[in-house]
Amino acid sequence: MYQKAYGIIETLAPLHVGASAGEETGNLNLIFRDQFTLTGIIPGSSIRGRFRADMRLEKGNCDYWYGREAQNAKQGANGSTSQTVPASPEPTPETVTQPGQTATPATNEGTTEGAVKFEYASILWLPVYCPNQPIVRVSCPSLLKRYQKIAGLTPHRIQPYSYYVPQHAEKPKRDRLFFNLGFLPLKTEESKLKEYLPSQIDDAEDHLLLVVKDTEMAMIHDMALYRQSRVALKEDEKIVAGTSFFNVEALPEKTVLVFPIALKKTEEIPNPRSDFAREAKLETSKELYFGGLESVGFGRTQVTLKEAKQVAQDSTQDSTET
Repeated sequence: MYQKAYGIIETLAPLHVGASAGEETGNLNLIFRDQFTLTGIIPGSSIRGRFRADMRLEKGNCDYWYGREAQNAKQGANGSTSQTVPASPEPTPETVTQPGQTATPATNEGTTEGAVKFEYASILWLPVYCPNQPIVRVSCPSLLKRYQKIAGLTPHRIQPYSYYVPQHAEKPKRDRLFFNLGFLPLKTEESKLKEYLPSQIDDAEDHLLLVVKDTEMAMIHDMALYRQSRVALKEDEKIVAGTSFFNVEALPEKTVLVFPIALKKTEEIPNPRSDFAREAKLETSKELYFGGLESVGFGRTQVTLKEAKQVAQDSTQDSTET
């Protein structure tokens, strides 16, 4: 049995988590994208790796939460094999009754299953420049529906071109907005959209929320990405010196992402989310770095863990706007 929780990531700097092979040519560093909406994601492996490394730094119980690898057999000089045993083994699930408490190390040195599972983080709201706003948070029905399921919100169908004006945001003077790609209509003011923006987000009440079609999200996403190019020019000509060219794209600052977490429940640990948050020093929120290019100012984020709500079983039908 697993307890459902989820994490909210707010980017405080451009965020680049990119493909490593086969998806870039000529030093064009692209980001990972969802296969349906073609919007940026953070793979679950990247999230798990960062959380695990941070817990080790905080002296948390990594072997319990993330599992323990089998110890490799070491080949001796005479051809014999000996089992590699760490000098001071970390606690395993067999030796831990509660996180933070250790007992006598067990003799079992096989692989153990971790108590926490991560999925990929998808965009919830993407900040896009818009004249006279100047920032609009944009999403689409597919991304909002994923958040709806992860957070346990009451099912509700959000229609394209719905919008919501938070308390401190400037109200549009017309029934449309102008982006670089042209005009987008503002059809219906949807008050329920405020439930889809976590309150922990900085400037949550300062920017207009807008929902576009799933088919339009990819184009708007590419328009909003942070891009940086660097070249080394020849001394006597304004052309690239050899192959000295670098280009990178990243999710912009103020992007909001969401990812689900599952935590194994036991008789000794009936509420694993609170124990995990305590050991990970994430009772409230915490700054973590994700992705690459940290040395040049990429990857800084604010992460918050929350417990998913339990939706009533009879709430199975989406409410359709009329």
